[in-house]
Amino acid sequence: MTTNPVSSIPVVYVVDDDVSVRESLSSLIRSAGMAVEVFASPFEFLAKDTLSDLSCLVLDVRMPRLDGLALQEKIAGLGREIPIIFVTGHGDVPLAVRAMKAGAIDFLNKPFDDTDLLDAISVALSRVSKLTTERSESETLRQRFETLTPRERQIMFAVAQGKQNKAIAYDLCVTESTVKVHRHNLMSKMNLRSVAELTLAIERLKK
Repeated sequence: MTTNPVSSIPVVYVVDDDVSVRESLSSLIRSAGMAVEVFASPFEFLAKDTLSDLSCLVLDVRMPRLDGLALQEKIAGLGREIPIIFVTGHGDVPLAVRAMKAGAIDFLNKPFDDTDLLDAISVALSRVSKLTTERSESETLRQRFETLTPRERQIMFAVAQGKQNKAIAYDLCVTESTVKVHRHNLMSKMNLRSVAELTLAIERLKK
């Protein structure tokens, strides 16, 4: 499965073998202003080539041939990070614990309150949005770091270690004014305003 560029309209995928459940969930989700795509089986969902980046999955637990937990494992094995909300007509604490440990957003027993499902979907989509933003910011940060010269990188790490300009100049066998110039340039290229921001940037670059 691949992903499409982030859309302004969230997409909720629903996998449930009960047609009446698919229809009711589709109606509920659309009424909340979101797009929805329904699938009668996990295999139909797995056959879909592309998924929206801004999406989540509402997944029935008990289905023939391949149950919801097995689909959760397959999705993880494919490297997908789509958040999952489980729904089930069979309250089963061990299953719920297993699903949540594997990263599920929520585990709702049928019949559930519409508000509870919409709240869970909201949490799931917020998590996706936050993760997408963090990844975009990290990529921008890495691209900026690539513009630094080897000397600017040396000074960047030295500053993050708390070293003063004079000490850095001594270590690098350059003048203090040279260090100041490089320091100004690297802060400008990285779009950083303080040592605290610089230190945080380095921590993010290590991830």
